[in-house]
Amino acid sequence: MSLRFNAINHLLTNADTKIDASLKVTGIFGSNVFTLKVAREVLSDEAFKSLQSSIKAGQKIDRTVANQIAIGIRAWAEAKGVTHFTHWFQPLTGTTAEKHDSFFTLKGDGTPIEQFEGDALVQQEPDASSFPSGGLRATFEARGYTAWDPSSPPFIMEIGQGKTLCIPTIFVSYTGESLDYKAPLLKALDALNKAAVDVCNYFDKNVTRVTPTLGWEQEYFVVDEALFNARPDLVMTGRTVFGHSSAKNQQLEDHYFGSIPERVYAYMRDFETESYKLGIPLRTRHNEVAPAQFECAPIFEEVSVAVDHNSLLMDVMERVARRHNLRVLLHEKPFAGINGSGKHNNWSMATDTGVNLLAPGKTPKTNLMFLTFFVNTIKAVHDYADILRASIASAPNDHRLGANEAPPAIISVFIGQYLSKVLNDVKERVSDKMDETDESMLKIDIHKSIPELLMDNTDRNRTSPFAFTGNKFEFRAVGSSANCANPMTVLNTIMAETLRQFKKEVDELIAKGEKKEIAIMHIIRQYIVSSEKVLFEGDGYSDAWAKEAEKRGLPNIKTTPLALDAMITEKAKKLFESNNIYSHTELEARHEIELEKYIKKVQIESRMMGELATSHVLPAAIRYQNLLSNNIKGLKEAGLKEAAYTNQKQILEKISEHINKTSDLVEKMIEARKVCNIMDNTRAKAIAYQSQVKDAFFDEIRYNVDKLELLVDDREWDLPKYREMLFLR
Repeated sequence: MSLRFNAINHLLTNADTKIDASLKVTGIFGSNVFTLKVAREVLSDEAFKSLQSSIKAGQKIDRTVANQIAIGIRAWAEAKGVTHFTHWFQPLTGTTAEKHDSFFTLKGDGTPIEQFEGDALVQQEPDASSFPSGGLRATFEARGYTAWDPSSPPFIMEIGQGKTLCIPTIFVSYTGESLDYKAPLLKALDALNKAAVDVCNYFDKNVTRVTPTLGWEQEYFVVDEALFNARPDLVMTGRTVFGHSSAKNQQLEDHYFGSIPERVYAYMRDFETESYKLGIPLRTRHNEVAPAQFECAPIFEEVSVAVDHNSLLMDVMERVARRHNLRVLLHEKPFAGINGSGKHNNWSMATDTGVNLLAPGKTPKTNLMFLTFFVNTIKAVHDYADILRASIASAPNDHRLGANEAPPAIISVFIGQYLSKVLNDVKERVSDKMDETDESMLKIDIHKSIPELLMDNTDRNRTSPFAFTGNKFEFRAVGSSANCANPMTVLNTIMAETLRQFKKEVDELIAKGEKKEIAIMHIIRQYIVSSEKVLFEGDGYSDAWAKEAEKRGLPNIKTTPLALDAMITEKAKKLFESNNIYSHTELEARHEIELEKYIKKVQIESRMMGELATSHVLPAAIRYQNLLSNNIKGLKEAGLKEAAYTNQKQILEKISEHINKTSDLVEKMIEARKVCNIMDNTRAKAIAYQSQVKDAFFDEIRYNVDKLELLVDDREWDLPKYREMLFLR
């Protein structure tokens, strides 16, 4: 019996995993997190104040105080059964990394003790040579450092019966370059904080800190583990490289927000419980549009913590799924012809005075502050759309962008009809010379133009990659498997740069004698005019929009190798260096890393297509071809007229045609890969893999294989079909 039918039989006898229904969220939330409340209980006043200042104000922790903090953390962790600790970080592989060390050590006289000192808390030295570095580190230069990030609290990871203390860290090379996603993100958040505070002080001198916030929405697919294991392409690439659409997929629109299947519901509750213990504030769960697709979303948090929590959640989801004999698919497009998965990044900014800077106020002053940050965001996206596009570029996301309700590769901003009218009203009052009559515009009462329920004042535009949704912007183009840190680093950096430029231009007008409010309005008007071409309210899927975007001069870069070019332009280098995010060398390195990642993923998919076609598809097709051939031969020998086996002959001819085409195309694809592999230039190699391997062969090979799936006897087909993976649980 084939793996496919074994998998189906296994599924039918699968036992449910029992979930403790008595657990209350508030009773377990953060129970495995070293929160400030816990710190207050186990640390001295000196140590607690130092930790608190570091978290809230970004102040460095003295090494002597770090010793006290380490002792307190160890005492708390050991009381919970922890035996090991690790520096938990996010290298440029796209996954998380950890190296566990025991609290156990031996003193000089051989006495065994448990120990965790400040040096071990603050810094460790993992091997840096085996992580992507884009040429920053040679293989023989192994030294790299992880350094504690106090802004994200330590936590305890439970895996089976083991418990490990995890210290969130950044990862840098011996020579100081960042080798992870977290270090640049922290720099970007700091840059935005400084720039935003300066602008906020035009309106409120009490603002001393601005914190960007993030609420991600994680989409994912769930399939049975046995069916997953019977699909080598899912195991190796995370997506199905072959597979004909089932008769029913999502066309009835009956899955979205439908009743959650019981087995998946048990899985959801289980990974939510694990997440709550780790302080991940999950709030929402529901069926997504495609069959077997689901979503979870948390309450908003500070960006750095939210990024850590999402990376942590993806680990938890994959581990817990196995307990239920399920597999979670985080790939952006695991199944062709139905919706892919994204990770919508809902982003805003909050002041330490309790104001959401992207929420309109109820006075002229607060409305002007809202307009300032709202328009500056649009300007930032307009000016740096190419870099924002590069931040979400990846091989898996290329399969998703612009297909089945995913936003297109054209970066545009949706703000809704009401705010469009507000911006147009502001723009229409532009005059060559500012005078006292312009002060009337300062009295704009947005709440007279816009309904009170601002969060609902615009229709949802699923085709927009960057949409305003009431009191935040939703960056919808981020892929489901991506680390949020990369797009968040770019978004916060371009916002910091735009705000810095805004303040400079406003201050120049004030220095010339203009009133502050009039100067602010004047620059806002200029920004509206200069960036309005990025605003789009219509259907982002339409061909008309692609043509219109081209007329406007908006980039439409559909492939990752070309999209990544924006990372190393002079504009990008100036942007990141002036805000102290990346050096030129670091940008070049990351560009190289992302290109290499693209090459390897397309290469793996290509190899998988060749292997599946050769060892699974063609043997099944040839077996059925032989059955048909023998059937026709038998009918001939029995003396029947040709009309008696005309249909069999036609089927045989179709199968033979697709067998030959599949075999020929696979051989040609292998030869194309060999040509690509000898290229020395990484960019040229990535472009070649995209154009000469992926674009030239993937769709055509898939077409022929999928036709064979329809023609070959179901009993002969080895690979689980879409109808089984998507609908059998």
